[in-house]
Amino acid sequence: MPVRQRPRDAATLILVRHDAGVPRILMGRRASGHAFMPDKWVFPGGRLDRGDWHMPVAGELQPEVASAVGAMPRRQPASPARLARALALAAVRETFEETGLVVGVPAPTPARAPAGWQRFAALGFLPDLSGLRYIARAVTPPGRTRRFDARFFVAGANVLVADEAVDSHELGEIRWFDLDEARRLDLPTVTRAVLDLVEAHSSGRPVVPPFWAWHRRVAD
Repeated sequence: MPVRQRPRDAATLILVRHDAGVPRILMGRRASGHAFMPDKWVFPGGRLDRGDWHMPVAGELQPEVASAVGAMPRRQPASPARLARALALAAVRETFEETGLVVGVPAPTPARAPAGWQRFAALGFLPDLSGLRYIARAVTPPGRTRRFDARFFVAGANVLVADEAVDSHELGEIRWFDLDEARRLDLPTVTRAVLDLVEAHSSGRPVVPPFWAWHRRVAD
């Protein structure tokens, strides 16, 4: 009988530019050699790491965002607000690791940054979570080589120190796409659904963050 893999907490950041008449979002294509979603176009993101619980910030999540992210956790190793903060930090860190983009402000940094945050802190920035909004949550379907319980955050590109992304070993061909262009890409099922939420959010329509969880295999 196969062992059921418990999803790992993860976070994603959707960055939106509004300087070209229509919203544009940042996406990258995962490398062909990856076991998880090879060649798919995705938003920057990844799993929650230990250091994400301890990194100081220049700006905290807005209270309503922290409350929404921390609601109904699958398990609760800490307070909902602390979990929400750690997930937001994971999204910021993964965005930096995968694209080189900094969501932060110049500020004195700790002499010994938590694991995973040393390169970010060495640039002289602290992460700023105040511009992030929560848009969705999804649990990877059973049967995948990796399973994640992912929270999706969205933020305007104005939260970035600069908006020129660089390719990494995880994400290549990183580009800004308008939403129609993005829908023509090879996307995971959840990513395609999230695009509709981003469109609503960008137009100012209220978005109630959905929670998608599958109990059987689905196609990408």
